[in-house]
Amino acid sequence: MADPYYQRSLQDYWRRAARQFPVLLLTGPRQVGKTTFLQHVRERRRAYVTLDDPTVRALAVRDPALFLERFRPPILIDEIQYAPQLLPHIKMISDARRKPGMFWLTGSQQFQVMRGVSETLAGRVGILHMLGFSGRERRQRELRLPPFMPTTRLLQARFGSLEPSTLQQVYREIWTGGFPALVSGIVSDRDLFYSSYMQTYLQRDVKDLAQVGDELSFVRFVRACAARTAQLLNLTDLARDADVSVNTAKHWLSILQGSFQVLLVQPFHQNVTKRLVKTPKLYFLDTGLCAYLTEWSSPKTLEAGAMAGPVFETHVVSEILKSWWHRGRTPSLYFYRDKDGREIDLLIVHNGTLYPIEIKRTASPRPDAVASFSALSRFPLRRGGGALICLVQSPLPLTRSTQAVPVSAI
Repeated sequence: MADPYYQRSLQDYWRRAARQFPVLLLTGPRQVGKTTFLQHVRERRRAYVTLDDPTVRALAVRDPALFLERFRPPILIDEIQYAPQLLPHIKMISDARRKPGMFWLTGSQQFQVMRGVSETLAGRVGILHMLGFSGRERRQRELRLPPFMPTTRLLQARFGSLEPSTLQQVYREIWTGGFPALVSGIVSDRDLFYSSYMQTYLQRDVKDLAQVGDELSFVRFVRACAARTAQLLNLTDLARDADVSVNTAKHWLSILQGSFQVLLVQPFHQNVTKRLVKTPKLYFLDTGLCAYLTEWSSPKTLEAGAMAGPVFETHVVSEILKSWWHRGRTPSLYFYRDKDGREIDLLIVHNGTLYPIEIKRTASPRPDAVASFSALSRFPLRRGGGALICLVQSPLPLTRSTQAVPVSAI
């Protein structure tokens, strides 16, 4: 019996992009289904080759011209970061033939892949991102919706396919995470999966991105990051807990970013340069891996524990990011915090408009939960609709411009 295939929200956008660019690159963490997705949508005549195969990789590195003579377009090349020597030759072929969709590439290491692609294939490549399953992909419901925005029109489209989730269902999704092997049930032992994932991650991505001499220290650092999800980043505290220098912590954090394990959300300021010097918030991109690293043994203990609020916020931010990335778009995400103590968990800045989002683990939201939204009046940008994403079962108006939105509507 064949393994079940889950449709991805990116499918129709990918096919449109393939008719426009000679090269398409799909990036994202390992084991989130990039290859499975592309195998599913590729044409029958498109060849497939993976650079995970050491023999194939050796040919690509040693003689990229011969490699592309042997494996001719249209072709899908998996894990392109192992052979950046191919990129100049892909450029030459793309320029000579000028046909869309010749090369489909995947990569699991953002910094290495993006550096080579931006230098070599500028103007020739469309770059898309994929994470683990979103809630909608998990449930296979309305995958062609636009990215999440708290406007009345776009929220109504989401409410039309709403499937209310109980507190227990939400935390089971959070605890399990979005990796396809776990969601589909192909792998039933969640702890074994994450243990194996971390081992693969250490042996491949970490070794390729940096020479980490002490793997135990690096794992300790990753656990310390997981324990700080949805919190302001304090590199000094992080370095102290991992027993490494601040410079090492900064370098290792870049590894986590480059391999799509964490997201840093910058604070919003009117002055663009100030955004770059203030403290960002740290989010783990897969809540299941985050819960595993922080040793929560079940959804029930996670829901009742000290991390219940931060991991719920992490889940919501990750779902919003997926709603954009999996539709071929990149959001401008920030958070707001001022000296008066007013905070807004997330701001989406789109077309010169600020859309505030608050995230609360509550089923009984109150209007005062979004009182901080008024702080945005000091900015010249237009203020759009807002949302309080929480555990309500159905939409609920809180103010004239803000609604309480069920988490399952994202």
